[in-house]
Amino acid sequence: MTREEAAEILERIALLLELKGENPFKIRAYKTGAEVVQTHPGDILQLARENALDGIKGLGDALRDKLHELATTGRLEFFEKLKAEFPESLFELFEISGLGPKKIAALHAQLGVSSLADLRRVCESGEAAQLSGFGAKTVEKLLEAIAFREAHASEFRLDQVYALALELLETLRSHPRVSRAEICGSFRRGKEVVHDLDFLVASKHPQEVMADFVRLPQVDKIIAQGDTKASIYTPGGLQCDLRVVTSAEFPFALQYFTGSKEHNVVMRSRALDRGLSLNEYGFKPSQAGAALPEEVAEIAEEKQIYQLLGLDYIEPELRENAGEFEAAEKGRLPRLIELENLRGVFHNHTTASDGSASLREMAEAAMDLGLQYLGIADHSRSSFQANGLDEKRLRAQIAEIQKLNAEFEGSFRIFTGSEVDILKDGSLDFPDDLLAELDYVVASVHNVFNLPEAEMTARIIRAIENPYVTMLGHVTGRLLAQRPAYAVNLPAILDAAARTGTIIELNASPWRLDMDWRWWRLAVEKGVKCSVNPDAHSTRGLQDVIFGIRSARKGWLRRQDVVNCLRLEDIETELLRKRKTGVH
Repeated sequence: MTREEAAEILERIALLLELKGENPFKIRAYKTGAEVVQTHPGDILQLARENALDGIKGLGDALRDKLHELATTGRLEFFEKLKAEFPESLFELFEISGLGPKKIAALHAQLGVSSLADLRRVCESGEAAQLSGFGAKTVEKLLEAIAFREAHASEFRLDQVYALALELLETLRSHPRVSRAEICGSFRRGKEVVHDLDFLVASKHPQEVMADFVRLPQVDKIIAQGDTKASIYTPGGLQCDLRVVTSAEFPFALQYFTGSKEHNVVMRSRALDRGLSLNEYGFKPSQAGAALPEEVAEIAEEKQIYQLLGLDYIEPELRENAGEFEAAEKGRLPRLIELENLRGVFHNHTTASDGSASLREMAEAAMDLGLQYLGIADHSRSSFQANGLDEKRLRAQIAEIQKLNAEFEGSFRIFTGSEVDILKDGSLDFPDDLLAELDYVVASVHNVFNLPEAEMTARIIRAIENPYVTMLGHVTGRLLAQRPAYAVNLPAILDAAARTGTIIELNASPWRLDMDWRWWRLAVEKGVKCSVNPDAHSTRGLQDVIFGIRSARKGWLRRQDVVNCLRLEDIETELLRKRKTGVH
């Protein structure tokens, strides 16, 4: 039993209890327990085996007993009995946008829906439309959501693959027969989702490396195994490919298998212009009998390939044939933002709304990460499903933050804020006099996603014209591989943000990574600033900035483009800039 497996069991218990209509406090206890298991700094399963979980916040007596059973036996009788009441395929339905536990319970109880195939059948037959709370429009949206999910079924979010990728890479690097190892493909290029993982190693003993690779504990099924290439599936269905090359071939293979295809086409063309043929194994003369330049023999690193082709080194994230060659020729490639450039983070939630950690716990976790400041932005009152704060509760939180800031004595600062709902007409969920009491405001759309593009665009622009709206949150509302972006005119939004001085967030949640990396160059051209926000709902969630930085780099962003790279003494001025200019 691993930490991840134990947490998933607790999360599934919470879902099954929701299906049964159990007490919401009981459901939340299991969700909180799953988060505690994921984020506890110590070996929580060892503590569970030793019955030493007393004092860990978020774990009551019942949960401590269940974790002890999980840790000592590898199974949980309560979960097995609960799970037996429902088919395993029912969990597929939770991946469909627009379906919550109540609707799934109704579909299952009244129409016997137990899988995506069942759901499609009852939607297409019209049976689902007859249920209370559904109707023709709901069914139409469900069919669209099913089609979207099926079209993206082979995609994996970064949080689903990141730890595994680093774990496998470290295993390969520590192999006694491996001299070099890297991850290639879309993962190395910082794409928002991946279809597989591509590993590359240099070794003089490829067959031995291959044999050890397919026997790793992360392997569920061997797809293929040859002399220099192997492919496997992990238990989660992710395909991982391994290629073995010589040390001399390694820099060329690294460049080639990183991609993209479009980038590599231009690289090969530039090589031909210089009388060279470039492939994954190295340079050759493009003309028979011609000699190779002396520099070719000296190539030991990927950077030297670019230098030989008359280019500054192009970082992997930029390799999409989207202007990087022109910039590399002219010495105008940006110095991309690095994770260590971040001084603080905004848009974070606490137990006051739908977070799993208290205000103090979030602050202490931010300090442990070496940050200078933390922006709290719990949900506003209209987000009732997220336990949104009303005016009284928000003012109480402001007072609590002020007390903590006095305790920190200037060494660290919590900024008061709110993630305020943008209502259907573009007005905000709180009045201006309350917003004026906050250090900053994140405005976000959380409902009515189906507006026509012009109406949705006007809705968002009206919101960001409010002088108290500091940032626009997750601008398109997408959930990767689960829900498409709503219709919105992004160039018009960026124009409005530039005109009003509104910051656009890059929501670093691996579910979102929104605004998409493809739009950030245009945003910077217009003078729009970015804030890389984790949208953290737990202390562990603060670390999602790792994914946000990857996406920021892919969007050509530099540290000067990102406001939360500013020092504490400078960020206060930046947050108030829009209010002081009075631009609407």
